[in-house]
Amino acid sequence: MPGKFSLRKFSEINLDDPFFATLKNDYPGSASSPSFSVWFKNKAQEGRTALVFSDDQGLGAFICIKNENEPIELKGGTLAACNRVKISTMKIAERFRGQRLGEGAIGLVLWKWQKSRTDEIYVTAFDKQDLLISQLEKFGFHKAGYNLNGEGVYIKSRHNIDYSDPYKSFPFINPNFHSSGYLIINDTYHDTMFPYSELKNNTLQNAVAMNVSNGLSKVYVGAQYSQLPYGIGDPILIYRRYTAGSGKQYRSCITSFCVVTKIIQAKKSGQKLMSFDELLTKIGNKSVFNKDELRNRYNNDWNVLVMEMLYYGYFGEGNNVNMAWLKQSGYWGDGYPTSFSLGQAAFKSILEKGNIDVSNVIID
Repeated sequence: MPGKFSLRKFSEINLDDPFFATLKNDYPGSASSPSFSVWFKNKAQEGRTALVFSDDQGLGAFICIKNENEPIELKGGTLAACNRVKISTMKIAERFRGQRLGEGAIGLVLWKWQKSRTDEIYVTAFDKQDLLISQLEKFGFHKAGYNLNGEGVYIKSRHNIDYSDPYKSFPFINPNFHSSGYLIINDTYHDTMFPYSELKNNTLQNAVAMNVSNGLSKVYVGAQYSQLPYGIGDPILIYRRYTAGSGKQYRSCITSFCVVTKIIQAKKSGQKLMSFDELLTKIGNKSVFNKDELRNRYNNDWNVLVMEMLYYGYFGEGNNVNMAWLKQSGYWGDGYPTSFSLGQAAFKSILEKGNIDVSNVIID
């Protein structure tokens, strides 16, 4: 799916694009609130910006957020004022139904909310917006009630995180996780799976920055069978293995971190534990491998391990943690690093080295 997310001024966006038709119909204006068209033009004059996804067919997503501290009036009650991020507009084009563009859009907004340190984030949606509502609920938003306009008010609070599911707690890691470890991915595949983990002086990464249009859930397919040092719900560190030449200790590095959501052994010691079609169904559209590559691995690798994970965060340009530092700090072990178990203290130390504010990622 070509295209990517970018931050654009309202004044640069065509209000007459058919993409906005449903918003104009849903918000025609009333005595108490302006129409969508008037609101849009006012924001354009104010110089406001929106997070927009565009491809060769035109607009595919439009998200606008703002900070506020005021009560929310509901039918039958009022939510007290607090520091909140409001998603004032969030629309995903119908042509992306069943794809993962909405997942990527919500992820970007939740990352921005996390960095703002505000108490809550919320959005309003009519009941007919079932696709949006299902994504919101998947990521831990709950309906607080209906506002005076008849929209459901969906809220997520950093003071009441549901750690029963990595999606619901995103982007906050369960403070009671069992253990952590490394997932080692060769550079070429890494740069396709994790395009937001910008590496310094890496032009490929710069070219695809902000491109999370393929969603936050990722699938790793590896030729291994071993007792992993982590399990479902645990965080893992993504290690980008440099393959282009010398200098591995300084060019191979950790770029990002995920939380494991599924672990499936599809083949063990040459024995196929599921059919190839079953394997394809479980992987869906989340792998960097195409069907022929997956079939080749399924037929020829002695072991096939499938791990699904949710992309929780990235270190960013210039903050990547290399192998040399990991070894010096005692975080690498003597055997193959994927079997090395990292405790909570070691995991937090590596995040801090990557310039991550741990207190804003792992919260009670």
